[in-house]
Amino acid sequence: MTETMIFGLRTAANREDQVVDYLVSKMHKKVEGILAVIRPHGMRGYVFVEATSKVEAEVALTGVPYARGLLASPIPYAEIEHMLEQVKVEMNIHKKDIVEIISGPFKRENAKVMRINKQKEEIVVELLDSAVPIPITVKMDAVKVIRRESDDDEDENKEQ
Repeated sequence: MTETMIFGLRTAANREDQVVDYLVSKMHKKVEGILAVIRPHGMRGYVFVEATSKVEAEVALTGVPYARGLLASPIPYAEIEHMLEQVKVEMNIHKKDIVEIISGPFKRENAKVMRINKQKEEIVVELLDSAVPIPITVKMDAVKVIRRESDDDEDENKEQ
């Protein structure tokens, strides 16, 4: 088995997810050199890339939007190991739930959940108080559930 190295890839700030998505789609097209792409949570402007050599990593990264280049030397695994702890946050959010947005530009707005993307930990909501329903994508941790769809069903049954 060949020895692999981990390199830090500089990216445009807040574009880490786009770089990861592009690299992963490029990896599926049989690009040699990159074995894994790591996006540490909370670290802006960097993505880690596991590759067989720096030259192969640079070749694989050519043409990737928002990628600014590799750091000069490989990063020892011990230095980033604490960032790689896999944390699975299980959010109890369901489609059609009514949520309150607790951070971002729509803070304190109520919205209805339309779609859930568990891989990206994002949900698509529609604001309840807007004149025209516009879908907005927010992180799951940026909302709190204030009413369940099943609660509405129980209320309707009580009234009848």
